[in-house]
Amino acid sequence: MGFTKEQLLDRLKELQINFVSYDHPVVLTVEAQAKYVGHLGGILSKNLLLKDKKHRFYVVSALANTNVDLKVLSQRLGLGKGGLRMAPEESLQEILQVPLGCVTPFALINESAGTVSFLLDQGFKSQECCFFHPLSNDTTISLSSSGLEKFLTSIGRKPSYVDLEATPLVGKDNPPDLAAFVPSGVPGLSDSAEKAPPIQPPVVTQAPENVKSTSAGKASIKAKVQSGTTEKPKSTVNPLIEATDVEKVVEEIFAKFASAVQSEHLQNNQEEIETSLFDGVRKCITTDLQMQMMSFKNAAYSQGFQAGVEAVRIAMKNMSFRS
Repeated sequence: MGFTKEQLLDRLKELQINFVSYDHPVVLTVEAQAKYVGHLGGILSKNLLLKDKKHRFYVVSALANTNVDLKVLSQRLGLGKGGLRMAPEESLQEILQVPLGCVTPFALINESAGTVSFLLDQGFKSQECCFFHPLSNDTTISLSSSGLEKFLTSIGRKPSYVDLEATPLVGKDNPPDLAAFVPSGVPGLSDSAEKAPPIQPPVVTQAPENVKSTSAGKASIKAKVQSGTTEKPKSTVNPLIEATDVEKVVEEIFAKFASAVQSEHLQNNQEEIETSLFDGVRKCITTDLQMQMMSFKNAAYSQGFQAGVEAVRIAMKNMSFRS
């Protein structure tokens, strides 16, 4: 059982960290949070739970307007271009023990997050008022950067500020500058989606004993190939999983957008837009789009689940009336 909002706020009071608490409806995005506290003068934050291919986890806390390029960050950690991705919702509950929309530095207080690496945007260093959810996204608290540092120090986390928008050259003569942030251990997970699926043994289909492989049989197979009647192997990709792959959906949306813009540009007798311009735009918006799509995806799942529960409740009620 992880810390509750009340327990966290009590801990901040014990540490004599000054903060102000604001209650509001549940929010899942920075934009929604801004509607309730954006006018109060503090700096909003976006917080990501990421994982690499070895199931090591990272919490990245950045100013809301900081551009976080996961490909660049992955290279700076020494993980290669595709080494980082958004962690699934199951990991929020298993590793940070918080629900969707509640990732913040405060979640690191839970023991289960002991091996999670933490990267803090250097932009927080100069802020007098920072906004974070205190383990619950129906509340926002404001505190100073020094108060945040005091909290992190109290849980054994030395505040290490990182320039998340830097793009240093990484190569043979330039080692990854953030390699020290890669966790040395892997948190233990229960049986969840984070574990790799078991390897299935290959299916071997044996021919009946009275049928032998002959040249006639080979000729028959060849004839099928030539006539185009050979059966294609069935896809093993789950269409639902493929359709809800956030990274793939964002890439497809951007590709269609870029193609449409380029086509419209050329129809107006203007020169072709350079690819580097689209690459720059993609770099600026990809992470935010992925976060937005992930929020929509999980909100849809939640609404679908609630609708299912309501349908079952109505069905049970109708059955009781008939009996």
